[in-house]
Amino acid sequence: MAFNNHNRSVLSLVHHSERDLLYLLDLSRDLKRAKYAGTDQQRLKGKNIALIFEKTSTRTRCAFEVAAYDEGANVTYIDPSSSQIGHKESMKDTARVLGRMYDAIEYRGSSQENVEVLEEFSGVPVYNGLTDDFHPTQMLADLLTMREHCHKPLHQISFAFVGDGRNNVANSLLLVGSKLGMDVRIGAPKSLWPAAELVEMCEGFAKESGATITITDDAKAAVKGVDFVHTDVWVSMGEPIESWAERIDALLPFQVNPELMASVGNPRVKFMHCLPAFHNSETKVGAQVAAQYPILSNGIEVTEDVFESPANIAFEQAENRMHTIKAVLVASLT
Repeated sequence: MAFNNHNRSVLSLVHHSERDLLYLLDLSRDLKRAKYAGTDQQRLKGKNIALIFEKTSTRTRCAFEVAAYDEGANVTYIDPSSSQIGHKESMKDTARVLGRMYDAIEYRGSSQENVEVLEEFSGVPVYNGLTDDFHPTQMLADLLTMREHCHKPLHQISFAFVGDGRNNVANSLLLVGSKLGMDVRIGAPKSLWPAAELVEMCEGFAKESGATITITDDAKAAVKGVDFVHTDVWVSMGEPIESWAERIDALLPFQVNPELMASVGNPRVKFMHCLPAFHNSETKVGAQVAAQYPILSNGIEVTEDVFESPANIAFEQAENRMHTIKAVLVASLT
């Protein structure tokens, strides 16, 4: 299934076909096996990659850096305090500068428009490391992880996302699930359902792939019988602290706790989270929220007992960020 991905960007996966996604997943699997076996080769020697981070990161930055280094490429980390981006120079001008110096650019920030401007004016592949709308490299890792932890073909896998159904992870899960013929459920309060335009687009993909899309405000109905339960933080980076009160009231019924996991009715069900997770009050944010809402002292979007259970495969997801990002780099730069 070899075909030309050379110089291809990864902005959202909207324009990636089922075949494209499966190719990247197969390549990710092969590169992961090669790394474990010690037979990997440096395919990207002499390549230079700019990493623009307007939002903080652990997994995305580390995954891009290690993936690039493993393949022999060089990276430059650029954060808001060490560049002119947005202060003295527009994203368009930045793109035209970096495109003359680098073979590819990664961008992590708020605006989907920024990543699209970078692609349009840089002339090199651009990779979306996260925007408010989409999180495509996370999706490739999630798909690889689901494939590794379920004996079913992807098109027979069912999964649910419960929580804020309009955030970038929920959007992207809906997108890739609809493209791959999967049984996709979004469990969220109606006020936090995915945008109607996204749902309409994904329903179009589902007609072609045979996917099933369910959007419900009943958390237990969303997870019934699924193979995987996904969630994410209830308040995303950049949102005001005042958002917590309103969000907690709406999302408490969608907390992933032992009761919700038991209601799945599948003893093999796995829990997934893109991380970081507020599963106890050991973090600054977790402690602040627990102090104001004692009911959440054992975790916010997921409870400690679920997070520390054998069902949790979030750390396998985290590792797979590196392998799938490596596949994106190799596919587009060789």
